[in-house]
Amino acid sequence: MYAVFKRELFSLLNSLMAYITIGIFLLAAGLLLWFFPDTSILDYGYAELTGFFSLAPFLFMFLIPAISMRSFAEERREGTYILLATRPLTDWQIIWAKYFACLILVVFSLFPTLIYYYTISELALPAGNVDTGAIIGSYIGLVFLGASFTAIGVFASSITRNQVIAFAIAVFLCFMMYTGVDAMAKMELLSPLQGILLFLSVNEHYQSISRGVLDTRDVVYFLTLVFFFLLLARYAIGGRKW
Repeated sequence: MYAVFKRELFSLLNSLMAYITIGIFLLAAGLLLWFFPDTSILDYGYAELTGFFSLAPFLFMFLIPAISMRSFAEERREGTYILLATRPLTDWQIIWAKYFACLILVVFSLFPTLIYYYTISELALPAGNVDTGAIIGSYIGLVFLGASFTAIGVFASSITRNQVIAFAIAVFLCFMMYTGVDAMAKMELLSPLQGILLFLSVNEHYQSISRGVLDTRDVVYFLTLVFFFLLLARYAIGGRKW
């Protein structure tokens, strides 16, 4: 499993697409956070990163599918997955190796954004007057959100050999899990199911962690979501063995 993980991680690090995607993510976050008037911290006037943590999930909807879309789709298109499947590895070992390789790259893309925390800490009056606990909680929430979106991306890549289709499916599923379920909960027709839909909403649990309180229910929800989509990926690649 470690050999597959290392190969997949090095493959991602050697891919120009990964660096371009992360660069676009950081550029978009920087522009939205510091330059565009409607979302700029400088115009907002408060030393907090609420704007960034509100925008980051929508940027993740495109960043993570772009990173994970090649995990299975490219190997199946080029025929190299057959060689991988004949090695003494279980389907779960292959899936977890690819999943963790993509997740590490997603977490790596968050490290440059720590400069935002330092910047607002210096800009605050007095210096350092920021809600560090809420920011740490929001970063933990982003990691859990990234873990969930990565699982969705791996699943989308496992059901097709076309990377563009895998990207489109992953973006749609991420959008529905984050925003679509919330929108359904507000529909009058589904009002009897509002409690269930809100519990299934990724946004609801992400916002809960972002408040700075790490609730066990939120952690269990994200871990269950990750396992559910990786289980679907397991059935997708297992059903194609012949």
